Amino acid sequence: MDVFENPDAVAAALGAAGYLTDHEIAQVVFLADRLDKPILTEGPAGVGKTALALAIAEATGRRLVRLQCYEGLDESKALYEWNYHKQLLRLQSDEGKDWDDLEAGIFTESFLLSRPLVEAIRSEEPVVLLIDEVDRVEVETEALLLEVLDTFQVTIPELGTIEASTQPIVVLTSNNTRELSEALKRRCLYLHIDYPTVEREKEILRTRIPDLDESTAHRIAEVVATIRDAGLRKPPSVGESLDWARALIALGLDVDAGSTVGTLNVLLKHQSDIDAVAAGFTPVDDR
Repeated sequence: MDVFENPDAVAAALGAAGYLTDHEIAQVVFLADRLDKPILTEGPAGVGKTALALAIAEATGRRLVRLQCYEGLDESKALYEWNYHKQLLRLQSDEGKDWDDLEAGIFTESFLLSRPLVEAIRSEEPVVLLIDEVDRVEVETEALLLEVLDTFQVTIPELGTIEASTQPIVVLTSNNTRELSEALKRRCLYLHIDYPTVEREKEILRTRIPDLDESTAHRIAEVVATIRDAGLRKPPSVGESLDWARALIALGLDVDAGSTVGTLNVLLKHQSDIDAVAAGFTPVDDR
């Protein structure tokens, strides 16, 4: 069943969920739904890739299932594992019984611990499956993800093959820390999300912080854009832009050179970046 009527409906639904989109994002989400294809979102950290999956879940009323990727992630943490402690207790309580009977009794649904991929596949209700920071896993784990995304089924030797009864909406995110395989990219609709323009960031600020007037929001967006262009180790994310706006409101400060330099620790998270911006920052015209 198609969730969205057209890209405009996507934009409206995501906007109602607090995620301001553009035509490209809305179109990719629409096509992912219509074509039953995963979305691979790449871009700098903190530009709204994960937030897109959260907004899709809220807009569609689907439960979010999240697989947080990290170096060393293996099948047991991505797919499933057995509850060994519970199995051991069962074996101890049934001590003396035939091994075949014991084995059949402990490898059942009640002893299975579903991890995110199996949880999404087994769900009777449609879900949004978020595979976050996929670029952090090893190539072997990426191959496992490919297999699951190809068929949406998993074979558990003791139980058989589990097939998805509903089609998840799948969003993969990548911060570009390594090149993903062409095989993974072929299976996905590609979406690059970059830092927003000044105008779009202004609208994000005003949407998320209703007390912020248009002029102040515009000046904050201009300053943040200037800082992002300074060649820093870690440019400020959209979330940090929102934090800075809230900090200025809480402190009762205007957007000027002094307040900017004095609150850089809200925007930036490396002392070398703070020092570089403080030394070379040219304030926006204070008219």
